[in-house]
Amino acid sequence: VQLQASGGGLVHAGGSLRLSCAASGETNDIYGRGWFRQAPGKEREFVAGSTRRSGAPLYADSVKGRFTFSRDNAKNTVYLQMNSLEPEDTAVYYCAAGRTILSTVDRTSAYYYWGQGTQVTVSS
Repeated sequence: VQLQASGGGLVHAGGSLRLSCAASGETNDIYGRGWFRQAPGKEREFVAGSTRRSGAPLYADSVKGRFTFSRDNAKNTVYLQMNSLEPEDTAVYYCAAGRTILSTVDRTSAYYYWGQGTQVTVSS
């Protein structure tokens, strides 16, 4: 499975960006999808994610109400709409995929595959 992320960039505080992550290859068993981020000097942290059968996605508290996770299973693509961006959102954003169940969707260890990362920079 290969994951290709895109959509990062530089934006002013209060602005918006939309990230995309397309999966290719043997994707039949890849039912968990997530977004994580890693700021310089910090550990990788969960942002949002869901499983193919789950209802509403899960979000980190820091992004609730500002970010929206969505998925198009027919296209094997997930999205992260990021609104009201803050300088604290600056990080490299990674998409992830795996045989993830909902109770573990926020754990890096629950994912087998990772995208290359896309930089998001929010200026104040």
